Amino acid sequence: MTAKRYEPPPIEPREFRSPEEIDIAIGKLHRRIEQLESVDIPTSVARGTAAIAVCRSNIRDTIREVFGPNSPEFKEHGHIDIWVGAFRRGMSVPEIIPTTQRGRVRVVGILNGLLARLEERKTDLTTGRTLPISTAFDRVDLHPRITEVSRDLLIDGHPWDAVFAASKALVNYVKERSGRHDLDGAPLMRDVFSRNNPVLVFNDLVGQTDRDEQEGMMHLFEGAVLAIRNPGGHSFPEGSEERAMEYISFLSLLADRVQEAKKIR
Repeated sequence: MTAKRYEPPPIEPREFRSPEEIDIAIGKLHRRIEQLESVDIPTSVARGTAAIAVCRSNIRDTIREVFGPNSPEFKEHGHIDIWVGAFRRGMSVPEIIPTTQRGRVRVVGILNGLLARLEERKTDLTTGRTLPISTAFDRVDLHPRITEVSRDLLIDGHPWDAVFAASKALVNYVKERSGRHDLDGAPLMRDVFSRNNPVLVFNDLVGQTDRDEQEGMMHLFEGAVLAIRNPGGHSFPEGSEERAMEYISFLSLLADRVQEAKKIR
């Protein structure tokens, strides 16, 4: 019976899905370089410590982990050694030290080359790339009241429903903080953030600058109702997901200001 010939697994280059994934890989390789460069080779060789062997093992494992066991990188460097030169039994410590030091220089050079390869892949991945809307949303530090009503709608492909939901959440938050549940819409905003007799204030209302800020914020809240919430209940103009995110971010900013405001009436 003819023995079945062994077929090596096919080469499978690692496919990175995001720049963040590449950044993690880059961090691991940097740690291997730092670990290797921190080893006192003369002392380690003279005392017979395992420091060099540990570095070698960690580097091999990291290359396999970062690029994959069937990757061209692991095929080429999976058995990397911290050694340059001939090897023979019975070598003395003064002979081993320089070959190990040259090996360290070589391995650091190889790891830097792998880092450059990762940086190139990161550039290729980010050039002309638009982040998924879920990633873009989670990267923005939005107010919880806005996040809880808009995130799922936005990710499910309903960006303008998300904007409308965020605008309603803002109005409800103003009612809750001010206690003015008897008002709604623009009248609510004009009453709560009035320049002359406000319920919620953004400063001490001392001097013209403070009063101007109070009035300006009142108009921003009033505008959010008139330009975003009210049209959203009927026929909000459609647009890109990116524009929807801009509206949501604006509404989140207003929600932050509501949270920071002081109640005086």
